[in-house]
Parts: sequence; C-alpha cells; structure tokens
Amino acid sequence: MQVITTSWQFWAFMSALAAALTAIFAKLGVKGIPPDVATFVRTIVILCFVAMMLLASGQIGEVKTLSKRAVGFLILSGLATGCSWICYFRALDIGQAAQVASIDKLSVVLVAVIAALFLSERLSFVGCLGVGLITVGAILMASGK
Repeated sequence: MQVITTSWQFWAFMSALAAALTAIFAKLGVKGIPPDVATFVRTIVILCFVAMMLLASGQIGEVKTLSKRAVGFLILSGLATGCSWICYFRALDIGQAAQVASIDKLSVVLVAVIAALFLSERLSFVGCLGVGLITVGAILMASGK
C-alpha cells in the first residue's frame, strides 16, 4: 500500500473522485437555498475537516513556520477557490451537474496555458493533444442534453 499512497496518480484520482461526489452532493444540496449560503456551509465544513486533520496528524504547528511569500500565495489561492466555489454553486443551481462539471474541468486547459505562460512549464505533443481533447469533450458534454 505504501507505493500507491505515495504516488501523485493515486491522490489525483482520489481528488477527481471527491470532485465528482462534490458535484452530485452539491447539486442535491443547493435545491431550495441560495448558492452563496450553500458555499458558506461547505466552507465551514472544509475548515473544520482540515483543522481536525492537522490536529490529528500533529501538523498544526507548521502554520507558524510559513513564509510571508507562501502565506500571500495561499491567500490568493484561497480567494480564487472561494470565487470558483461561488461560481460553481451558482452554475449548479441553474444547470445540470454533468454539464456544469464538464465546463468546470476546463480548468485543466486553463492551468496548462497559464503554467506555460507564467511557470515556463511545457507540454509534450501528447499533452497538447490531451488538452485539446479535454476542451472538445467539455464542449460536447456541455452542449449535450
């Protein structure tokens, strides 16, 4: 089990699975309540969950050791996450879960473009093909009924 739990592929798949469940549970949860209220409740749950994980793992003390640069970028990441969640919940309130989730996954394409522009990351031909297929797939999923 050690090999599986230390691989990025395992954790990336688990993230995808959790994101899929997020879409389904959120779609059920936003029925009849304002999307911003749903986002607020979700955020409180996440805050408590991660705090318990830090306490249980003994990592809570690491918070004091963060550099100002790290804190700054984490704050920006948190703001971007908050904006993403608010937009996502509003989209789920209006649209179908599979369509909303497919457009949301265009974030993969945007990450590849932004990482190339600002982080000097390069995609192989196969990676570029994958980004193109994700784009086409997201558009097809979003336009299908």
